[in-house]
Amino acid sequence: MFLITGASGQLGQELIKILPGAIYTTRYDLDITDLYAVKKFIKSNNIDTIINCAAYTAVDKAEQDQITASKVNINGPRNLAKSCEKIIHISTDYVFDGLVHRPYLTEDKTNPVSVYGSTKLAGEKEVLKNSRQSIIIRTAWLYSQYGNNFVKTMRRLGNEKDNINVVSDQIGSPTYAADLAKAIVQILPQISPENKGIYHFTNEGVCSWYDFAHEIMKISGLKCKVNPIPSSAYPTPAKRPFYSVLDKSKIKEVFNIKIQHWSNALEQCLKQL
Repeated sequence: MFLITGASGQLGQELIKILPGAIYTTRYDLDITDLYAVKKFIKSNNIDTIINCAAYTAVDKAEQDQITASKVNINGPRNLAKSCEKIIHISTDYVFDGLVHRPYLTEDKTNPVSVYGSTKLAGEKEVLKNSRQSIIIRTAWLYSQYGNNFVKTMRRLGNEKDNINVVSDQIGSPTYAADLAKAIVQILPQISPENKGIYHFTNEGVCSWYDFAHEIMKISGLKCKVNPIPSSAYPTPAKRPFYSVLDKSKIKEVFNIKIQHWSNALEQCLKQL
């Protein structure tokens, strides 16, 4: 039996559509920071595989709320990994500092520049240490038709304003949650001690937040003008990596996964909205 934690999030809701037989929990159903509660839940529901989508993802808020971020992003994954042999754990591009100007390989040196990135990196290490058949999937710039995300915010602003400013010096790859969910389902039957390790998944292609916003307006047929600005003009409590493109060759080779370009994926998502 599969357990999907963080079911109310973007990825969790996409997984519900394609794994209807699984057990889904939110923080109200299962407190992953409580080891006793986790072990009891997994035993009583005959769980043999966990997909952990639960995370503290408020990047800026985490700078002031390190205790909660650590509980959810470090203790939670540790408890899940200690309680179940097979686990797919979702992580982030924010484990890197963004100073290497080529796509990051899974084995590249990590150096998070925020509390969020640090706690997510520590969570990865706990999962790998405590579970014999663990798969870490780092992703980036996640969006979907569900929840709050950049795509939905841009659509709303595009309908309300004539022009907006968006940072143009942070470079990465957007990820459509539905595509990541499909990849996870493809990986599930291939989880094994031999495949244990860290993998990267985003959609193909590279862009800035400005490029991404521009494409959202264009596909949506919105007349709102997008102006490029430097990150220095939009200061935030947490630092972001300037370049966090992830190299996906390992996940494609090991699990035979095909990945579409971010612009095609965006078009599909916008049709759902």
